[in-house]
Amino acid sequence: MTSQGAGRDETPARERGLHARLLASLGPSITAGEYPPGTVLRTEELASRYEVSRTVAREAVRVLESMHLVESRRRVGVTVLPPEEWDVYDPQVITWRLAGTDRGRQLRSLTVLRSAVEPVAARLAAELATPEECAGLTEHALGMVATSRGQQLENYLVHDIAFHRTVLRASRNEMFARLGDVVAAVLAGRTHHDVMFTDPRQEAVTLHVNVAEAVRERDGARAEAAMRTITEDAMAELDVLAP
Repeated sequence: MTSQGAGRDETPARERGLHARLLASLGPSITAGEYPPGTVLRTEELASRYEVSRTVAREAVRVLESMHLVESRRRVGVTVLPPEEWDVYDPQVITWRLAGTDRGRQLRSLTVLRSAVEPVAARLAAELATPEECAGLTEHALGMVATSRGQQLENYLVHDIAFHRTVLRASRNEMFARLGDVVAAVLAGRTHHDVMFTDPRQEAVTLHVNVAEAVRERDGARAEAAMRTITEDAMAELDVLAP
């Protein structure tokens, strides 16, 4: 009985693995331009090329459709859409684009977005953050300090993402809060594609501490100014690390 049950469970698990593998290959290929806009992809051809079932291929296409990377039409097939149609706020699309050759331009575009949103979010957080959120910002800022030496970028990233998510959430603006995944994808992309110094600049780390202090002290102007400097410095770093 146990072995039969295990056997039944293996097929969905295997299909999920194949589905993820297909997406991990096809998604970046589309965002990198290997399949130009207007390219028609047929489900049966995808299944054959990637050695998966048609069911797996159809499921992958549905995910890509949800991201507006492709459009499926009867009697035509799956058509690759132009970049203007893509859901550029989807964290997976961001991750795929950052893996491509256009990484520098993508990072600059996302950093401009951060520059427009995060300073305002920090000011609002200083007005509206709960005591628990203030404590969380302090905790993560200190975590960034503790992991900013000795090439601990992955550990640093955990605190960095949590810090910025907390600021966006504490702004009490649901639109800003939804950008938490976008900012997380940007920070992770910079780390995983070596668009970070081996150890974060201590000035940047200190600025995060300053934001946490300003939010805790309800000093909106100071929180906004410190966060604006963080995003401006992030853009300046791109000129050095991703020219």
